[in-house]
Amino acid sequence: MFRAMLESITFAERVGVSCVVCRTRPETRAPKHETRHTTLTQIIFFMTFPDNCKYTKDHEWIRMESGSMAYIGITDFAQGELGELVYVDVNTVGRELKANEIFGTVEAVKTTSDLYMPVEARVMGLNFELDTHPNYINEDPYGKGWIIKVDVVDTLAVDMLLDAAAYKEFVGQKE
Repeated sequence: MFRAMLESITFAERVGVSCVVCRTRPETRAPKHETRHTTLTQIIFFMTFPDNCKYTKDHEWIRMESGSMAYIGITDFAQGELGELVYVDVNTVGRELKANEIFGTVEAVKTTSDLYMPVEARVMGLNFELDTHPNYINEDPYGKGWIIKVDVVDTLAVDMLLDAAAYKEFVGQKE
């Protein structure tokens, strides 16, 4: 979902750049360097990573509920990178999808991004509130901002996904 953004961060870390937005080192910045530019560590510091969710490297989360039922959405990190979300499109209700298949898209002010199924599952429903309030994903990505409800085919596959600590490390924050 955010491979280009992660490549940019990897580049920044490799060359010792501290601002992931403009790729400058502190000693080479102009006096009026944009104050909104921050390091990845500063960005992640304010994000949440619930322990009751599992995560993918494409920045989706899955939270198991009763039996094989689960909710899926995008992570706090993902919504932060996308910016203000303006539209959510899911047209896979009733379909069984394999892991890594596209189940929908989210549209932000400047970009559209595909949503990938974390595990094989049947899409049972979607969060209709996102039709009129896509910003719920920005405000509460693990609560009001869930995107789809699914029936997981193999619940053991969920255990193979990243836990909160591994996902934090993946996006750059060490505990």
